[in-house]
Amino acid sequence: MPVAENRNQALNSTPLVQVQGLTVRFDAGRSGFWGQRRLQVHAVEDVSFAIMPGETLGLVGESGSGKSTTGRAILRRLPLSEGRIYFKGRDITHTTPRDLRPLRRHIQLVFQDPYASLNPRMRIRDIVAEPLVVHGMAASSSDAEAKVIELLQRVGLPPDAGNRYPHAFSGGQRQRVGIARALALNPEFIVADEPVSALDVSIRAQIVNLLQDLQKDLGIAYLFIAHDLAVVRHISQRIAIMYAGKIVELAGRTEIYSQPLHPYTQALLSAVPVPDPKIQRIHRRITHSGEPPNPLEPPPGCRFQSRCPHRTGQCRLQPPPFEDRGGGHFVACWNV
Repeated sequence: MPVAENRNQALNSTPLVQVQGLTVRFDAGRSGFWGQRRLQVHAVEDVSFAIMPGETLGLVGESGSGKSTTGRAILRRLPLSEGRIYFKGRDITHTTPRDLRPLRRHIQLVFQDPYASLNPRMRIRDIVAEPLVVHGMAASSSDAEAKVIELLQRVGLPPDAGNRYPHAFSGGQRQRVGIARALALNPEFIVADEPVSALDVSIRAQIVNLLQDLQKDLGIAYLFIAHDLAVVRHISQRIAIMYAGKIVELAGRTEIYSQPLHPYTQALLSAVPVPDPKIQRIHRRITHSGEPPNPLEPPPGCRFQSRCPHRTGQCRLQPPPFEDRGGGHFVACWNV
């Protein structure tokens, strides 16, 4: 079934994943002479969005903006300070580890670094079969051999790849192994945490196309985390722009690229290289001076105020609401 058809069906159904007011803060010790002041890193603050079945939501932002933290919090790999997480309408915010175990069959993660995410002492067949053994779907790696061969072929690797160790593969091939491992339990939702950022440019398109083919065949929904806007545009149906722990804009990919509303989104898009040298020479790059906010003491108003050329007094005092400006185009800005 084509992705477009999946998306049309998704629009008429309930969200597969829904996040409401997601907030993650990390303890950073105490300050003051007597240590009376508790410090917290405000990694993610009041993030809300929904992902439909078979849809890809791209999450974009600069390093340290909270993208990976958001993805891992949704997977319940990090504790939430505030907010709610729903999977297929079920509140999993405070689900116990015992109840989370069967749920993890439906929610998987593809890691950023294909070199660090695979155990160098395990054969590929054992790596891919491990989820099946852990969840009781196979007694051992030998019992899961047929399934492992099927998974390796699905991601574009030969059947005999299972007999080798990770060091025998390139970065792109290792990422294919990581994807095969994530597919082993037939998940409905995958958090892809910058899955192509550690790969050569020539390999990135292959992995992105593989993810799209899997979505087309299996109806998987993705939260695709990246900072490469060209890749995100290619794979995502909707895109969320994140800055300093907050989502500042969310819309369909066409709307984001053709009519960005938030000043930060406009600056990000202006930094994307243009393939044509003649156009690149006249391409206007938007730059903003100023420093990003301190995550230990974020400002009371808009997080982007220190770098925004349009800031007003209201921007310094009150955080802008994240509102729909028409057609599902959400933005958090007082001056739009």
